[in-house]
Amino acid sequence: MTHLVAFPGVDAAAPHLHGPVQASRPRSELPQRLRRVRFPGGYVLSPDPASSDAEATLRPRLWTRLSHALIAVSVFLLLPSGLQIFNAHPALYTGEVSRFDAPWLEIGARERGEAMEGYLRIGGREFETTGVLGWSGPPGEAEKRAFPAWTTLPGYRSLATGRNWHLAAAWGLGLGLAAYLVGGLAGGRLRRNLVPTRAMLAPRAVLADLAAHLTLRLPKSGGYNLLQRLAYLAVVVLVLPAMIVSGLAMSPAVHAAAPWTGDVFGGRQSARSAHFLGAGLLALFIGVHLLMLVLHQPLRRLRGMTLGVRETRP
Repeated sequence: MTHLVAFPGVDAAAPHLHGPVQASRPRSELPQRLRRVRFPGGYVLSPDPASSDAEATLRPRLWTRLSHALIAVSVFLLLPSGLQIFNAHPALYTGEVSRFDAPWLEIGARERGEAMEGYLRIGGREFETTGVLGWSGPPGEAEKRAFPAWTTLPGYRSLATGRNWHLAAAWGLGLGLAAYLVGGLAGGRLRRNLVPTRAMLAPRAVLADLAAHLTLRLPKSGGYNLLQRLAYLAVVVLVLPAMIVSGLAMSPAVHAAAPWTGDVFGGRQSARSAHFLGAGLLALFIGVHLLMLVLHQPLRRLRGMTLGVRETRP
């Protein structure tokens, strides 16, 4: 059982991953005997050993940092290797089988006069994407590729190598996600830090949170706000598990042994489409996550999540 030592002014119930400890009590009043107090949810409150007073420092636990790092590395390998696999057949369908004459999404290239033109077709609408999708590359070396070489792993054409990277990274993602969920559920972090409270769902609070994000006036401390909680919860509980199941559905051996992996999406081709859309949502989440990191104390946050070093607050 985890024992909690609370101090006045310190929110021990829901410490923010990147926010400082809020303490209204003078640091000289903190007990000198404090050496290492564990908070549920992956955090440790400990004194600054370099200070004559026991200043409180909040940092993620080791398992939080390791699972976060494993998930991050795995995702950054999965996305480009997945694009390499997609380039082998750059079209998406719905249902159980591929209907080559009716893809709902297709990326390709065709001749337009004496030049080549890339295109993206979604449903009945078509967009010219020369130089980005369908037809890309340096001048004189352009080639027909759904996604350009700089976005794929490896950069050269190799479906087998792309699959090897993708499957290896998938194991890392599964292990990292399992460790994160087990630790979060056991410590209560998912419930306390990711599930929105009733006060957060009040209309005025929702509008205020939206306005703060749109104007980039985010608080420098405190727990996750509503939009952050919903985004993290959706990715951890919905998007990543759905991508794992849909990825398994695309394996003939797994689908033969467990047909439900494809049935839950409406067929194997629908599972492939869901996998691709999930990757897009994940890429969007990572982009916004990195943007928020750059805009709000990036060095301190990176030190905290990688080395466990947090800025000391009295």
